[in-house]
Amino acid sequence: MILSEKMTITQFQTKFRKKFPGLKIEFYSKKHGVNAGSLKENQLNESLLLKDITGKKLGEIEFTPAMTVAQLEQKMEKQFGLHVQVFRRSNTLWLQTSSTDDWTLEKQNTKGLHSMVS
Repeated sequence: MILSEKMTITQFQTKFRKKFPGLKIEFYSKKHGVNAGSLKENQLNESLLLKDITGKKLGEIEFTPAMTVAQLEQKMEKQFGLHVQVFRRSNTLWLQTSSTDDWTLEKQNTKGLHSMVS
């Protein structure tokens, strides 16, 4: 996925959800550790441009279904200085994946999609 100068948080989230419909990704003003959650009060407004929340040059990032949540979150931090948290669908709720950061995106996505089936 290419992160452009004109991309908003919402646009990134939409592209991410197309690839992983059982997951969502949120952006924060402060980073969190592996297996730690992010505070709602630090969540960034979805209309913000990515270029306005990072001091680093934007570009291309690759994430695959085989990557773990921790790997994705760390890659976004290291490559672009963006603090993100992945959430998994659980019926009608969205859960931070903090206790399952070692699961792959594919496993998280599958679990999220299965929770939506009644």
